[in-house]
Amino acid sequence: MKSLDASRRRFLRTASALSVAGPAALPFALNLATIGAAAAQVPDGYRALVCLFMFGGNDSHNMVLATDAPSWTAYQAARNTAPSPITLPAPGEFGGVLPIVPDTAQAGRAFALHPNMGELRDLFNDGRAAIVANAGPLIAPTTKAQYAARSVPLPPKLFSHNDQQSTWQAHAPEGARIGWGGRMGDLLASMNDNSTFTCISASGNAVWLSGQDTLQYQVSANGAVAIGNLTGGLFGSSSSANPLQAIVTGDRGNLFEKEYNRVTKRSIDSQQALNGAMIPSASLEAVPTGNPLASQLLTVARIIGGRGMLGAGRQVFFVGIGGFDTHDNQTANHGVLMARVSQAIAYFDRLLASPAVNAQAETTLFTASDFGRTLTSNGDGTDHGWGSHQLVVGGSVRGRDIYGRYPVIGVNASDDVGQGRLLPGISVDQYGATLARWFGLSDGQVSTIFPNIDNFATRDLGFML
Repeated sequence: MKSLDASRRRFLRTASALSVAGPAALPFALNLATIGAAAAQVPDGYRALVCLFMFGGNDSHNMVLATDAPSWTAYQAARNTAPSPITLPAPGEFGGVLPIVPDTAQAGRAFALHPNMGELRDLFNDGRAAIVANAGPLIAPTTKAQYAARSVPLPPKLFSHNDQQSTWQAHAPEGARIGWGGRMGDLLASMNDNSTFTCISASGNAVWLSGQDTLQYQVSANGAVAIGNLTGGLFGSSSSANPLQAIVTGDRGNLFEKEYNRVTKRSIDSQQALNGAMIPSASLEAVPTGNPLASQLLTVARIIGGRGMLGAGRQVFFVGIGGFDTHDNQTANHGVLMARVSQAIAYFDRLLASPAVNAQAETTLFTASDFGRTLTSNGDGTDHGWGSHQLVVGGSVRGRDIYGRYPVIGVNASDDVGQGRLLPGISVDQYGATLARWFGLSDGQVSTIFPNIDNFATRDLGFML
């Protein structure tokens, strides 16, 4: 009976996935070969994607550095600006950048990570972390000459915080309502017993998690947020909670009241279900002191640990950390942020490997940010850029490598469109499509989620197993 039930669930999930794939998939009920092929594209078992968004525009020039002699000379020339140079110490110097050796050599290049990212360097060396070089919003492949002539379509409102946060998450400037994480949730929510727990944010509202059908579920550091005063006392009365719950969840004749109470009851039921499924924080390693990003990732790990009780097959999560708009005091502030990111990612990796969670191979964390920052310094910080380097971490990552061509370093160099703003060599569509394929989406589904992907020759960058 269990085998029959499982087969039935797989059939229904496949049917649901095909039904959203467009007109070509409509006769699925009459085409068993198509069903079998589509089912083979969706891996069995659990998978989770975690977006770590660095709000403000991370200076990836100081996160992942080229340290070969020409690059290092150009880096120092661009950033050694008075009164407060933002150059980092060279490899081998006290507090110097941390050398890494990618498996795939890039001729004549050498690389390093920020001095405060020792934990991330260890994950890279262990093969569980990869770097995606110079990614950013693009509509089509673009050269420096095409950018200058405006002879190809360009993403709107470049260099604007709110607009580029939205573009990274939803392919459109501020005002977009559907994100690519939410769209993945739409297509694979049928793999979950309760679709409410498909898209979950531990960092407030995020357009990345908004789907057409699936709604993002927001949690706090303590888990699902409860409606106040439904348990315990109210206005000094210990007997008031049950009547209050009956009032806000009971059936009503008025259609508006009826729907309001239905949504309220769903919220109460969801809160109880999620908090009941999450594994206790006491069974896991304590959060590193003073690291709120690590606290968010603990919440995510606790939910992933409860995936069996929730009946979850696919989940997308969002966590965030702010403070990256480093126009001034960059050396100190960015150093603290790099330490927190590195520490939090390594902490999350250990949580996933713990027996209580046991989901290291099934979970992939990736970073994103508004944009990179300028290679040039304003004397104490940096200004808004475009392309930026990103991190991908997990047990299914082809780690210890850099994906994409690392850009030429230098003001007015071939990859610079002005002030050391990098012209992206990899589009957000390619970055996201690679993650989506690992997550279980077909080529057709990837094309529906990433509107520009068919403009690029390479759909899969290869950093996922």
